[in-house]
Amino acid sequence: MNDRVVVGYSLSQRFLHWATVLLVLFNLLLPDGMNAWYRLVRHGGTPSPEQIASANIHAYVGIAILLMTILRLGLRFLQGVPPEASDEPAIFRLASRLAHASLYLLLLTLPASGIAVYYFGAQALGSLHADVLKLILWIVIVAHVFGALVHQFYWKTDVLRRMTVG
Repeated sequence: MNDRVVVGYSLSQRFLHWATVLLVLFNLLLPDGMNAWYRLVRHGGTPSPEQIASANIHAYVGIAILLMTILRLGLRFLQGVPPEASDEPAIFRLASRLAHASLYLLLLTLPASGIAVYYFGAQALGSLHADVLKLILWIVIVAHVFGALVHQFYWKTDVLRRMTVG
């Protein structure tokens, strides 16, 4: 990472952030095709071509999320990130760092575990992927959005602006 002071996120960082948001919400809110495929396969059934196509969409979106997360981490390392809000209490700065680390970890492990289940038959990871990690992701997303709103409306910082208009 270079030593210059970063005041906002780059256009590419913002684009990848919001594209990731849309894809994550798509897969979280519309998992039915993959759920139907998983139930059928788990019980020894044979999925129809339509069920396979529907499950493939979920899988391809997950792969895109994984690739975009890797790109985001690369950009974060190369371009840097804006400094934390200095007037925010230390406990909240720590919570923010933990939430961001958790998001990145989940955006890597959810697609990886999904790939292991769908493409490599690691059925033991199915419940971890679809139940445990998905629930944790929802919790971290809610905390992340809440934190951004607190910054915007309580502390009145530019944190939300940096990820929207730069």
